[in-house]
Amino acid sequence: MPVDRQVILDTETTGLDPKLGHRIIEIAGVELVNRRLTGHHFHYYLNPGRDSDDGALQVHGLTREFLSDKPKFSEIVEALVEYLSGAQLIIHNAPFDISFIDTELGMLRKPKLRTFCPDIVDTLRMAKDLHPGKRNGLDALCDRYEIDNSARTLHGALLDAELLAEVYLAMTRGQGSLIAESGPEPATFAVQSLNRAELNLKVLQANAAELALHETQFAELNKASGGAIWLK
Repeated sequence: MPVDRQVILDTETTGLDPKLGHRIIEIAGVELVNRRLTGHHFHYYLNPGRDSDDGALQVHGLTREFLSDKPKFSEIVEALVEYLSGAQLIIHNAPFDISFIDTELGMLRKPKLRTFCPDIVDTLRMAKDLHPGKRNGLDALCDRYEIDNSARTLHGALLDAELLAEVYLAMTRGQGSLIAESGPEPATFAVQSLNRAELNLKVLQANAAELALHETQFAELNKASGGAIWLK
């Protein structure tokens, strides 16, 4: 069975817009291999060389003083690229994190994130498709899937990545049942041929609306699973 490696990725930042000079101050990755947590995490606090906006500071609580002796992004970038390369990335509100990572990479004249991680799943988009009209923030999803998030008094990249890993596995659990698990050998049965010409079967053709719904559900299943197993 081929190795299916995924990394749940999260960042904390000094503000909301990298175009305004905001920087990454914490980055974390949690590894899944064949839908199982490996314990191989990636986690750094980073010195951004600037203050956080008041609103951001209230969210993550990481002060400039705390971050002053932490490494700069340039000091961990090679380790980050090595850790992420080739993995499917699972990110909640992916455009936000990607924009910050690409900005940091661009300042160092490095290729953009998708050049070494082309497959990125946005769990916020997935959650909105699965639960239209509902709240789909990380806390709301933890409540919906009965995942304990009581330790999340402030946002933190590592804790949020660990929680998102559990949310993602819960959101895609139906697809997981299609993957063969180790266990007893299946029972064998004798197969008898059947002449369908002797049966009086009425065939009902799907209409256009039913076919469109089928295609939509198939696309969501394929997206949620990171690539449906029967397509591989």
